[in-house]
Amino acid sequence: MLPEAFLERMRGMLGEEYGAFLESFRGEHARGLSLNPRKIGIDGRSAAERFGVHGAAEGENILGFAGLTGVPWARNGYYYRSCDQPGKHPFHDAGLYYIQEPSAMMPVGLMDIQPGERILDLCAAPGGKSVQIAAGLQGSGVLVCNEIHPARAKILSENIERMGIGNACVLNETPERLAEVFAGYFDRILVDAPCSGEGMFRRNEAACGEWSPEHVELCAARQDGILDCAAAMLRAGGRMVYSTCTFAPEEDEGSVSRFLRRHGEFGILPGDKERLGLLSCHGVPGYIDDPAPGLEGAVRLWPHRVRGEGHFAAVLGKEGIFLEGIRDYDRKSAVKRTSGESDRAVPAEFLLFCEENLSVSREDVPAGLGRITGLGGALRFLNFGDNLYLAPADMPSLKGLKVLRPGLHLGETKKNRFEPSHALALALAPGAAAHVRNLSSDDPAVSAYLGGQTFPAEGEKGWYLICVDGYGLGWGKLAAGSMKNHYPRGLRR
Repeated sequence: MLPEAFLERMRGMLGEEYGAFLESFRGEHARGLSLNPRKIGIDGRSAAERFGVHGAAEGENILGFAGLTGVPWARNGYYYRSCDQPGKHPFHDAGLYYIQEPSAMMPVGLMDIQPGERILDLCAAPGGKSVQIAAGLQGSGVLVCNEIHPARAKILSENIERMGIGNACVLNETPERLAEVFAGYFDRILVDAPCSGEGMFRRNEAACGEWSPEHVELCAARQDGILDCAAAMLRAGGRMVYSTCTFAPEEDEGSVSRFLRRHGEFGILPGDKERLGLLSCHGVPGYIDDPAPGLEGAVRLWPHRVRGEGHFAAVLGKEGIFLEGIRDYDRKSAVKRTSGESDRAVPAEFLLFCEENLSVSREDVPAGLGRITGLGGALRFLNFGDNLYLAPADMPSLKGLKVLRPGLHLGETKKNRFEPSHALALALAPGAAAHVRNLSSDDPAVSAYLGGQTFPAEGEKGWYLICVDGYGLGWGKLAAGSMKNHYPRGLRR
């Protein structure tokens, strides 16, 4: 039941293509997942290497789902069939993939991410695009993921943990507050802006009932403010990608054009459309009055043209010469320690845990931890009460901001012993664990473990990394022939 005012506008926008556009709403929406190149198995291969095009031919029975085929504009993106249920497979709990609408994978491909960069995902929940960004960073650099709504920020933090991402800081802040702290800090920024959601009408019928022309105007005004904040946080010579999941010109070409009129230091960059197979998916200046130059370089995905939902994205480049010294000065003057963070020494209980349970000696922390969790570059420990985190040395640790996750949570000191975190189990390369219990994905013991049950086991007592088909799933602790379950209660099935 599409709104009549929406249909009238789309008829005027699409002309002869309107019929095909309308017909697409009678079809089934596309379903996709993004394989995790940071999830390492016992054999040393990542989930993307083992189950993607490098490890198996398209169309094979990959991950147990027949007919998995590649999304053209996403390196690790795949379509799956409506009869498959990847969200119920234990590989989902282990973080081997992220279920994501295929068109939503497009904007990150335009960011041109380079390892070692500082990147902001400003409107990040539920986290699919942050996961893609982390894949591009390859374990190095800094990723700041922010979400203004507390409940959605919690979901974002949980997804960052599930996908084993250690170089990410999750914040729950307003764009305005972040702009005060991060002036000129980031190399790349993604603004996947809150919008009227017209591109998701086929997937979410409830969104149709919430739509109105007034809501479109409200979203456009909100986007103006968010973009202005993002502009202040991008360094000279940096790149910002603005995206929405709506067809509304006011929120797409209109938002970009208004932004460029306010910010003369920015311009539209064409992006690598050829590499992404998007040469015919251009922006349309004629949809708005007073369009900015270069709008053809933006990207529009239409459900009657591609196998995916409606999406828009534009790459915005900031003029100026990037000077490392200037950015370092800005960071030193702006970045302070997070409230609660301590310079306390690394707990002896944790060092003992490493010696007994990981292939890391006391003398090899934190560098050794970086190797076995896929983190590169200089690292440092962060103490928050009894909780210990590992983070990049220049991770922004900010006093006064609402921080949900400042890096990779290693665990907690409890009564003179160290208890490892679920996040560490998901980030850890299984070959680095002293004790591993590997279960087959079709073994009933996996379902029992995910449900919080103990199971009989023999072996040396101590902490065990419980794996599914060679990939870390969580912790268990073996004693007296029984594997005590340490899968988090809040995640149990």
